[in-house]
Amino acid sequence: MKELWGRKVLLKEIKQLTNHYQCLPTMKERTIKSIECLRCGQIHEKHTVSLFNGVYFCPACIQLGRVDTGQCFYHLPEPELIPRSVDFSWEGELTKGQQEVSDSLLTSADKGESKMIWAVTGAGKTEMLFKTIYDCLSKGKRVAIASPRVDVCMELFPRIQAVFPNEEMILLHGKMEEDYRYTKLLICTTHQLLRFFQAFDLLIIDEVDAFPFVGNPLLQYGVTQAVKSNGSLVYLTATPTKDLMKKTSQNQLKLSILPARYHRRSLPVPKLKWCNRWQKRVTRGKAPSGLVALIRQLIANNDLLIFCPSIVLMEQLEKTLRKTFLDIPLACVHSQDAERIEKVLNMRNKAYRILITSTILERGVTFDGVSVIVLGANHSVFSTAALVQIAGRVDRKMKYTAGEVWFLHDGCTQTIKAAVQQIKKMNRIGRERGLIDEL
Repeated sequence: MKELWGRKVLLKEIKQLTNHYQCLPTMKERTIKSIECLRCGQIHEKHTVSLFNGVYFCPACIQLGRVDTGQCFYHLPEPELIPRSVDFSWEGELTKGQQEVSDSLLTSADKGESKMIWAVTGAGKTEMLFKTIYDCLSKGKRVAIASPRVDVCMELFPRIQAVFPNEEMILLHGKMEEDYRYTKLLICTTHQLLRFFQAFDLLIIDEVDAFPFVGNPLLQYGVTQAVKSNGSLVYLTATPTKDLMKKTSQNQLKLSILPARYHRRSLPVPKLKWCNRWQKRVTRGKAPSGLVALIRQLIANNDLLIFCPSIVLMEQLEKTLRKTFLDIPLACVHSQDAERIEKVLNMRNKAYRILITSTILERGVTFDGVSVIVLGANHSVFSTAALVQIAGRVDRKMKYTAGEVWFLHDGCTQTIKAAVQQIKKMNRIGRERGLIDEL
């Protein structure tokens, strides 16, 4: 019976069906000609989703298993809250800024308010969640942390597990081998929320501005369905979208801003460098003008992440740099790389000095002692949010390593300017609030 608590799933997704369950409709008619999927909220013209047997199906969320009007969703409501004892194992200390955000989050969760936490990259967002998660679990509430990125979920899971060592937890994503089981605390991708209904008293969406969640009505529908009507929905981001900022201005979302990192140093401001015809030179197997000299300058103090706008350019650049830096271990990594996890671990363990990467490493990963170069920062693949996140890979640890951020371009775009302005703005707010006292 527990398997169905707060869930909205098809019969084939259930291990063992008991006599206790509710049947919920899978789709509903919107008009004579249109029909809405009640798993993902997408509306379709009937003639485009009609099957030969007279039923309608939803193509939008078919990767989770086909939903059609010949089926129903199996569901049971969450049980009544029962206060309980929860082991809490964290001996860290929050900074003044972190404590203010943590306290405001606890208040919002108590009131069932929706909230956005806008905290700079490396601010320690996860640590600010601990107190509220503990309070909710102690009151018998159910808590989920979701992210659009599997990498982020996999990094979060052991960190949360270490803080709540005796709490039964589960990690849900598309490639998981473990069977689903009911837990009061879980980590999942945002796609997995489409299988929940009125389940969570506290639902936290991390990296809310990341692909594929941003601008995706299907996943956003899943979020609104998964949280209880009196629950608290919390968005975490370092680069809020215009839509989220509009909701805060209209008071639909409470807002907490943390403009500084825990080590009280200002965010590294990117330095801009003209790089004439960078794309053409890389394509021809040549290093762009000034790139080699800049690499030599930065590698003297730190390891180096070089972000490229495409896999083809990245792989070509790797071949070129191998010929130039014969004695420096380097590699390249991207989302389709079968050795992706191993290469990231190797970079963390200092097996490489240079890692050339796509935007896959723009967020959710931390390396000690790195500088960053964005080659072709004016390329359309690098949004303002992506550039801010990439710059945020530098100087995340307590020990200062003089890491630098460089945007190489052959035409300074408004996107580049906006990223630099946003970083400078947060530094200014941090100094005004007395949260920055170095650099």
